[in-house]
This record gives sequence, structure tokens and C-alpha cells, in this order.
Amino acid sequence: MKIVLAYSGGLDTSVALKWLQLHYGAEVIAYCANLGQPDDFPAIERKALETGAHRAVVDDVRTDYLERFVYPALRAGALYEGRYPMAAPLGRPLIVERLVELAQREGADAIAHGATGKGNDQVRFYSGVAALDPRLKVIAPAIEWELKSRDDEIAFAHAHRIPVQASAARPYSMDGTLWGTSTECGAIDDFRYEAPADAYQITQDPLHAPARPDELTIGFTEGRPTSLDGTPLAPLALVSRVAELGAKHGVGRIDMVENSLLGIKSRAIYESPAGTILHLAHAELEDLTLDRETQHYKAALAMKYAELVYYGQWFSPLREALDAFVSSTQRSVSGAIRLRLHKGSVCVIERQPEAALYDYGLTAHDGADRFDHPSGQGFAYVWSMPMRIRARVLAGDARPYPPPADRHR
Repeated sequence: MKIVLAYSGGLDTSVALKWLQLHYGAEVIAYCANLGQPDDFPAIERKALETGAHRAVVDDVRTDYLERFVYPALRAGALYEGRYPMAAPLGRPLIVERLVELAQREGADAIAHGATGKGNDQVRFYSGVAALDPRLKVIAPAIEWELKSRDDEIAFAHAHRIPVQASAARPYSMDGTLWGTSTECGAIDDFRYEAPADAYQITQDPLHAPARPDELTIGFTEGRPTSLDGTPLAPLALVSRVAELGAKHGVGRIDMVENSLLGIKSRAIYESPAGTILHLAHAELEDLTLDRETQHYKAALAMKYAELVYYGQWFSPLREALDAFVSSTQRSVSGAIRLRLHKGSVCVIERQPEAALYDYGLTAHDGADRFDHPSGQGFAYVWSMPMRIRARVLAGDARPYPPPADRHR
């Protein structure tokens, strides 16, 4: 049997690699996607081979990840439950694509992953493979194996001489991409207490961030970030620089209790400096360039878009349809937003839209005001008509019906 394993080199997938060999007698090909996470990829490749992988593949997909997954979600304004930029969920469909392609080339029988039965990723991997090649079997070792806890996994790793960073004292499950990181398990599971300092992977503690702020100007073209401080940049260079600046100032820390795909409330520590900064800048530009009805309707669809990503339904027809809608709304979302980063905060200090739906003469409260104020009274009268009628009826002040006409006259 030949199995392609989604491999990160962490505790779960390292144990899964050895377990698949022992329990399936399988030839395992380890696949690791470089999404910009702070990892030593040559070391991950060596570890996979030393753990028994038949072959190890490290794939740099950073540009594909940003252009095809992150930027569409950014243009949609998709934040799960209004807060989470979804760095990991946005990477899963790309990983699944590459896993399926590799499995088809290698003639593999199955694809495996390290997610648990109650984890969101279990559904994301399964759904993605089902959408792209339902003939492939999906194996989730963490559902099948006899190991009952992360402590058991750590013991298994030690027994088979698999080096792992997780320990009983620091049993975190960590994930990351260029768009952001996530940390779960251990002390984080107790929502009553502040997250330990070592749960954060990339951002500076805001208390220890530089006293002097940094400013940056992000340029957008039809909703896509295209320049930084006036210099055109490709997605990889732009997001890398924004992430670096944000992390330096402690921007993008999210301590969140969320509703999982299965409906279980869980706590995680997310860090997304680039996601936090770029989502804010994009939203500020939309405030100036989208009309009210489109903006409000798009906000409702942004929540659905985020749910589709989070729930592993990237390959659904609805997500494709929403992308078409979003693309239509972004035609006017061009311009630049200047921001200040300081001690964990990010604020807007200048807006430079190319075509703002903003008329100073209508909004001003000084001598430039040219709004026709008497017209406002008539508008308010008509606008409040349903409420006025209801209030009169409830108060008994409404006029009674006229007597019925004599139909025989």
C-alpha cells in the first residue's frame, strides 16, 4: 500500500508517519507545504526520511497560497466570527490539491493527515479529497490509533526515537503560515487564564514593543494589495514585509474562543500581523469606495464566505459564486491607506482612495455645506410613515373605515 501523508514534522504527523508504517505496512510519502511558516524545511525533510518515509517532498507554495487563497478571502473581507483571518483554513485546500496531484502521480492508494476526529482539519482534508478525487481513501491515524492523549503520542515518539519539540510541560499544537500562526492545547485549553508567554510564536509582546511607532502606506488595486510605501510589490514580498513590521510592534495577537466546525467551543491563540493590518486597510478603503447597499450586503456575505473556508468547503460552487460577486464589488476599491503601528495597535492616519463616494459639500458642517436641509424634513416624514401609522393605530387615533358603499345603487 502506498500513502501520501500531509507532513509538518510536528508531533501529530511524526507519530502518524511511523504508525502508518507499523499498522498498514505502507510505503509513506511525506508531503510538506511551505506556506511561509517559521520552520527549518531541510530539517523537516531529513526528519521524515529518518522516521521512515519512502520519500519526502517539500513544496514552496507561498505565492500560490497568497494569490489564489489569501487575497480572495481578503477581498471578501472574510474573518471567521469577525476576528480570525484563517491562515490555516486558507492553506488546507491548497495542500489538498497538491496531495491529490502527488497521489495521482505516484499511484498512491490513500491520503493521510494528522488531524483528530473532533478537529476542523479532519473535515477539511476529507471534503477536499472528496471534491478532487473521491476514488482516493482518506486515512486519519489519530481516529484509528490506540493513543488517547498527546502525552501518549509523546511517549510513542520517544519509544520509537522520533525527536519532537512537544513535551508534557509544553504540549502545544502549533501551526503557521506567512498569513499567521495558531497555537492550541496545554494551558490554552483553560479559558479562565491568560495564555502563557511561550504560546506566542512570532509577535513581540506589545508591552516590550518599540516605543517609537512605524508608519506604512498600503496601496490597493481592485481590492488587492499591490504596493507598500509607493513601491509596487509582488504578494510574497508585500505580505512578508507587512508581517515583519506588524510582528515587531506586537500587532495581530488574537486570543479567541471560537465555535468549531463540530459546534464545540475551543480556545486558540492566533497571530496574524499581516492579516490584521491588511484587513483593516482594505475595509477602510471599502468604506470610501462602496455604496451603502453594496457594502452592507457584502458584509453579510463575508460571514458566509468565512464559514465556507472554515468549514472546508472551498471547492463548493457557492464559494466560486461568491468570488464572482466579490470581484464585481472590488472594481472601485483602489487607492492607498496609511497606517501607524505602535504597541500592539494599528490605526489609520490617512486615506487616499482613487474614487471616493464622498462629497464634502454634502457632509460638511461648515460654510461649505450645500445640503438642501428643507428637503430633509419631507424625507424624514415619508421615511417614518410605517412607524407613524402603527403608532396612531395603537393609540386609537387612526380614522375609522368609511361606511361600505351600497352595492345595489
